[in-house]
Amino acid sequence: MQKIIDRFISYVSIDTQSDPTSKTTPSTEKQWHLADLLVDELKKIGMRDVSIDANAYIMATLPSNIAIEVPTIGFISHFDTSPDFSGTNIRPQLVTDYDGGDIVLNKEQNIVLSPDYFDDLLLYKGQTLITTDGTTLLGADDKAGITEIITAMEHLIQNPEIKHGTIKIGFTPDEEIGRGAHKFDVAKFAADWAYTMDGSQVGELEYENFNAAGAKIVIKGKSVHPGYAKGKMVNAITIVNEFTELLPPNEIPQRTSGREGFFHIHHMKGEIEHAEFELIVRDHDKTHFEKRKQLLRDITKELNSKYGDCIQLEIKDQYYNMREKVEPVMHIVEIAKEAMEAVGVTPIIKPIRGGTDGSQLSFMGLPCPNIFAGGHNFHGKYEYIPVESMQRAVDVIVKICELTASKNQKD
Repeated sequence: MQKIIDRFISYVSIDTQSDPTSKTTPSTEKQWHLADLLVDELKKIGMRDVSIDANAYIMATLPSNIAIEVPTIGFISHFDTSPDFSGTNIRPQLVTDYDGGDIVLNKEQNIVLSPDYFDDLLLYKGQTLITTDGTTLLGADDKAGITEIITAMEHLIQNPEIKHGTIKIGFTPDEEIGRGAHKFDVAKFAADWAYTMDGSQVGELEYENFNAAGAKIVIKGKSVHPGYAKGKMVNAITIVNEFTELLPPNEIPQRTSGREGFFHIHHMKGEIEHAEFELIVRDHDKTHFEKRKQLLRDITKELNSKYGDCIQLEIKDQYYNMREKVEPVMHIVEIAKEAMEAVGVTPIIKPIRGGTDGSQLSFMGLPCPNIFAGGHNFHGKYEYIPVESMQRAVDVIVKICELTASKNQKD
């Protein structure tokens, strides 16, 4: 437990926020600081073939310790943190033997982590929590996953009586801005399948995620003196409002759950002559996903007909539901499920309301379900993680390695 705490805090203390406006990989120079440290640590614990490429993708191998040939499996996490909230000067706080009450994160700013609002806290009474100080995110997404993978590999190295095949691990930059798998060398990784350790609550096991697209709408208006504007002015701002009002009002993140899709407007700016906004489109069902994108095209066509071709629409697909690629090899999900049950974790199999590196990797030829890393309230000041959850994740990784070796002898 203490080793997990120390390792995790050493990682989150390094600022690794990614930057969606950058064209480089990694998108921020500061991601190299943790990447280089991880390379050194992997070598120190005894991993083989440790490498880091020009884009900061890290790979390493734990050789098989059995005579028979079994599938090569991998574990993957990302070391960048979200640009949605500050990741500078993270000062983690340790709450031992949590009593189920409010946790004061920052007394001066009256920032309180309360089970009255975040009722998942009550799952962890009596456990040790790591929280923020109320001014930054924590970075458990996904430095918890990295902590767990390295700790599990160290445990396997130090306990050779646990039999396993060849294990590959990979750490990626820029997952939080949707680029984590873009330059991942699947051929070099050379695994039959892998697991991302990037989920939340203990027990999460996911092999479905959203189909995802991003859209940008740009409106060109005409500014005319308002006293003489009748029949002449085209107000780009009011057209933005009209466009958004034509979207289904209940199909937004705060009113949807489970497999329900949504439209989510996340950036907007404008004046009379020029306005633009960006939104994301999400749906687990491919047919519904295509209908959502078509709705954007239909609204654009309708308003262009009304206002004279003043709207430009750009839609780009971002990733797809990995269920399509995982279902043909469902035994890899079953192994993870069995591993959880073997170490006393109840599996929670549900769709991801988001995406992971695993979704892109699955379509790149590396089937890659997602497993819990243990954190909650990612990307904000209320983020926390129970240390016991990280320990359970370590146990699951070790057991997956063991079960794969015992159940999957290659022909």
